[in-house]
Amino acid sequence: MQKDDVFYKKVIEALLFCAGKSLKPKEISKICDNIPTFKIKEIIEELKKEYKNRGIRIAEVGEGYRIETIPEVAEYLKKFFKPRGFRWTKALLETLAIVAYFQPITRAEISAKRGGIDVSGTLKVLLENGFIEVIGRKEVPGRPLLYGTSQFFLEYFGLKSIKDLPPLDEIKNLAGKV
Repeated sequence: MQKDDVFYKKVIEALLFCAGKSLKPKEISKICDNIPTFKIKEIIEELKKEYKNRGIRIAEVGEGYRIETIPEVAEYLKKFFKPRGFRWTKALLETLAIVAYFQPITRAEISAKRGGIDVSGTLKVLLENGFIEVIGRKEVPGRPLLYGTSQFFLEYFGLKSIKDLPPLDEIKNLAGKV
């Protein structure tokens, strides 16, 4: 049976729908009989156009692609799912921002940037929820753990890479206005 672009388009759409996470073009290529990644990207672009003006879209996040709902329908989805939301505290957001902007970074360095506040509890929560991860050890006496953001962090905030974070100066200006 000769498989054509129409067939692979169906496969890619089904993969993105079922994956529950973003998929990189290389991953999709391996599953789709090693068709070239440029072809995968072309097919995904076609799908993106077809999803325009719909309740779901194909988004590029974390160097991959995923199917997600559009922000405009979030209020209605919340009514349906009644999520037990993750509660962001000021401490969690500050700690996550420090890790995101200064990674790789140690617990002591995070604590120092937060004014000497103990960050053990907030790091634990961020680790347990997958926003950050241990990415190594610093080559100094005691070899403290180094923390960085995770792939889930990129997906959660809809970023392609850490480079897509707003400039730190912009964040400081916003914080000064609050």
